[in-house]
Amino acid sequence: MRGIRIGSVFGIPIKLDLTFLIVLPLFAWLIGSDVTNLALVVNDLFGASIDGAAISAGSMQWVLGSAAAIGLFAGVLLHEFGHSLVAMRYGYEIESITLWLFGGVARFKEIPEDWKQEFTIAVAGPLVSVAIGVVSYAGFLLLPASQAPAQFVLGYLALVNVSLAVFNMLPGFPMDGGRVLRALLARNRPHAKATQMAAEVGKVFAFLLGLFGLFFNLFLVALAFFIYMGASSEAQQTVLKATFQDVVVRDIMTGHENLDVVDEKTSVAELLERMFVERHTGYPVLRSGDLVGMVTLDDARGVKEVERDAFRVDDIMSDELATITPDADAMEAIALMQERGVGRLPVVDEAGELVGLVSRSDLVTAFNIIRSRGSLDAMPRADAGLAQLR
Repeated sequence: MRGIRIGSVFGIPIKLDLTFLIVLPLFAWLIGSDVTNLALVVNDLFGASIDGAAISAGSMQWVLGSAAAIGLFAGVLLHEFGHSLVAMRYGYEIESITLWLFGGVARFKEIPEDWKQEFTIAVAGPLVSVAIGVVSYAGFLLLPASQAPAQFVLGYLALVNVSLAVFNMLPGFPMDGGRVLRALLARNRPHAKATQMAAEVGKVFAFLLGLFGLFFNLFLVALAFFIYMGASSEAQQTVLKATFQDVVVRDIMTGHENLDVVDEKTSVAELLERMFVERHTGYPVLRSGDLVGMVTLDDARGVKEVERDAFRVDDIMSDELATITPDADAMEAIALMQERGVGRLPVVDEAGELVGLVSRSDLVTAFNIIRSRGSLDAMPRADAGLAQLR
């Protein structure tokens, strides 16, 4: 998830997604416009006597709405720090914490596969939310009745943080409760199988949440969609990782001796003819034997038919190369393809010499062969993650 970096805490970059810049003022407006009713809820739950009419007079309601919204997302940020700091204690690297439309997300470079570690990391966030709720409630009790605006904000934060913890513990993988479920399932199952089972539960939860949202709150429908997509995506990635465990690029690449390449001076017309005959849609481009770029069918299509004899490959090729070494993990190749939006990577050795090419087709073929040899046949949708590569 991309975002605007606003700082770093404990070495973890903090980012704001563009959707956050929309949802923060939206929440401030929603809370501010409903201060009177929210004050009644706080009064009923905590036995207080906050005068809703008094705190909603003039601009006060918008001040309180803004303070509550900022406090809400501060709680979400601390929730994600709960996950992240525990993960760092186990030695995992955190790429970033990003605040976005649906709260916050901590991005790990590696997903824990030890069930005890994942369980502890997963419950840390909700525990932090509960702790924030308790501290907010304590502050609420200590404030005198004359500080009704501050009482309202603290009471609201106490309620919403505990609610956040409860909601996150529902088994909607990849939410916290879904990760707890996966950790418990992984006690006596392979991690990939536990992920698949937790993802199926998460999809059912997402369906029910979306159905509920259709009648009560359309925001929940959008949340259900992202839960469903998140469950599918993480299940695919986990099964791919299990499949390609101990597989390196050298094992699956097309070696230099069998590699079809094209010279930079080849015309686009000749390139398209080769693509038709050889059934390839991408070639490494060489200049005097050295790798200088990649050219694809999409590049060639961009040239008008009447100009294809005049244009050469070096006019249309991409010289911003994403390359990989033969000893890199196969999953590293998949991640790089997804990050760069390409369907093939030149493989180069330490000296920068072209030694092969790894493509989406190579990965799909290897996946199907490995899957046919083991117990991963029960997870047929995992190769959908490879199909997303162009």
